[in-house]
Amino acid sequence: MFAVYAAGIDAEHPLNGLELGERPEPEKREGWSTVTVRAASLNHHDLWSLRGVGLGQESLPMILGCDAAGIDEDGNEVVLHSVIGQTGHGVGPHERRSLLTEKYQGTLAERVTVPTWNVLRKPAALSFEEAACLPTAWLTAYRMLFTNAAVRPGDAVLVQGAGGGVATAAIVLGQAAGLRVYATSRDAGKRQRALELGAHAVVEPGGRLPERVDAVIETVGAATWSHSVKSLRPGGTLVISGATSGPNPPAAELNRIFFLELRVVGSTMGTKDELEDLLNFCATTGVRPVIDTVLPMDRAREGFEQLERGEVFGKIVLTAG
Repeated sequence: MFAVYAAGIDAEHPLNGLELGERPEPEKREGWSTVTVRAASLNHHDLWSLRGVGLGQESLPMILGCDAAGIDEDGNEVVLHSVIGQTGHGVGPHERRSLLTEKYQGTLAERVTVPTWNVLRKPAALSFEEAACLPTAWLTAYRMLFTNAAVRPGDAVLVQGAGGGVATAAIVLGQAAGLRVYATSRDAGKRQRALELGAHAVVEPGGRLPERVDAVIETVGAATWSHSVKSLRPGGTLVISGATSGPNPPAAELNRIFFLELRVVGSTMGTKDELEDLLNFCATTGVRPVIDTVLPMDRAREGFEQLERGEVFGKIVLTAG
């Protein structure tokens, strides 16, 4: 079958290890289901895999991709939850949590096999392309906002780095849930797009906000950390799920954190129940993922190049079949 996979690892030039071509069909396993992929989306996780983060030479070649929507063996339209081992379903009770592409082959292929427990019905209101955007970036944003930040309608939220998959999702979901959403970006075009998606105001990174916020959605890391901490009201919550600009900020702002009793919460992906809630939220409210580019899977390298350059607002989707 045709697939997009990591054949090598290069920390400095990740696309050197990217290959497109034939890979073996997924093997049948008891308690697992094979899904024919109709659409899959790219994540920065795929670039990190090509750099060797969470993926070792011993696991190569590895089909990339965490997200997919497609057709299961019974003809149902489905979406995949890409966290494997979270509950033991299909892998045994003691296997540690991992994402597809870390231990098990990913979704950028004509077919993928996952534990049957990880297969959810796709709402008819969502296209395959839309549904394929949700299981990683949008699920991460959903959990950051509504589980870990525990924001409620009327609260104020700052989203750092508008344009990235998680940040874009947080703007759209927050606006739909009745939050006052503020966003930052270095790029004037991305700031304008954030306003069009419903952000109440946008500023350059480090810029002054109209008010102190109840929560910050942080995925940028070192470059925005100080601004994130300083933007919170006393008792506010900073939720972090990534550090694309680096994991070690020049100033940790510890005095401000303890004196204002701020909460710093790490967040990774989300549960199957949260993904089901997110699917229903989108189907009921009319909220749809922001898609930057749709490409056939045999043009995946173009999508990876676009992602690596940072020339993305929303998700890059690859279609198959």
